[in-house]
Amino acid sequence: MMRIPVQTPSHAYEVVIGSNHLTQAVKSLDTLIEKADQLIVFTDEHVWAIHEESFTKAFPYDFKVHVLAGGEACKTFESYFAAQTYLLQEKCTRKSMLFAFGGGAVGDLTGYVAATFMRGIPFVQIPTTILAHDSAVGGKTAINHPLGKNMIGAFYQPQAVLYDIDFLATLPEREIRSGMAEAIKHAMISDEAWYKEFLTKNITQLTEQELALYLQKGITVKATIVAQDETEQSVRKYLNYGHTYGHAIEAASGFGKVAHGEAIVIGMAYALLLGEKFTPMTRQTSLDFIAFAKANNYSFDPVHQFTFDELLPYLMKDKKAEYGILQFVLLQQIGEPFVQKVTVEDCREIDALLRTLI
Repeated sequence: MMRIPVQTPSHAYEVVIGSNHLTQAVKSLDTLIEKADQLIVFTDEHVWAIHEESFTKAFPYDFKVHVLAGGEACKTFESYFAAQTYLLQEKCTRKSMLFAFGGGAVGDLTGYVAATFMRGIPFVQIPTTILAHDSAVGGKTAINHPLGKNMIGAFYQPQAVLYDIDFLATLPEREIRSGMAEAIKHAMISDEAWYKEFLTKNITQLTEQELALYLQKGITVKATIVAQDETEQSVRKYLNYGHTYGHAIEAASGFGKVAHGEAIVIGMAYALLLGEKFTPMTRQTSLDFIAFAKANNYSFDPVHQFTFDELLPYLMKDKKAEYGILQFVLLQQIGEPFVQKVTVEDCREIDALLRTLI
């Protein structure tokens, strides 16, 4: 097992990565679990249909389960309200403990429920997707609003993240691509050599050893940044590389129709092109990334489904926007992110350029 410490001002915990180790990993939380009066597992219908038997066999304590809608559909007001209702009906208390068993959406919803039920109860992340190597770490919890993604939420750290990569074996290729987008992002904002290594890979054909290493490296990048800036006042914004334009594509499409990672790859291509206006980054770097994305079957079709004016309201709702000015995370060079204020005119220009290049 690999253990990655996450040190934040509010709470310190570990991300534990291993294979076929769920029982051992959960038992390592004995000192926390023995204080709990109930253990509640939140999962979604797709994950539970595949993993109910193996999870129930491996989980070493009695638990109750609340099954959510699959994917982003669980991050709604209705789902949030139903989850709170479930906890109240089961007579949960401040000593009850939640476990998020699923992908990033389950983790986001569970974390926000944990943050707000009786003003905060402990929860543990048990991710089942590659994408969740990013979302499960760092304490961002949220639900969606029709007018914007992750607009209602809280910073609330888990007690632990227990990552058993055996659960990844059942992922379809689309989910692998979506998840690896965040690992690619971590490489782009931290390590040029690692990024260049990605450019040579078929990311749906990684060995188990390569996958575990890339997940470890990505989590370490995120943990290092979160330790410096828990509530996104400064350097944590770098983790949003590719997300401003990507979230606009995702929101305009209707949550769940374009996978999160698919949208972020589009957003990273856009950010590379935008970076050419403000940094020494070259057009060839942008073209190489677009070629890599296409070779790995990332689709740019969603860009053509909307005009820039249709995307603009979603861009303006980005959480980094301040006083009507857009702020994009850009790269001075690969591995060196910074935040740049950008005009709508600049955004429109790069949107048009992206459309010609894809």
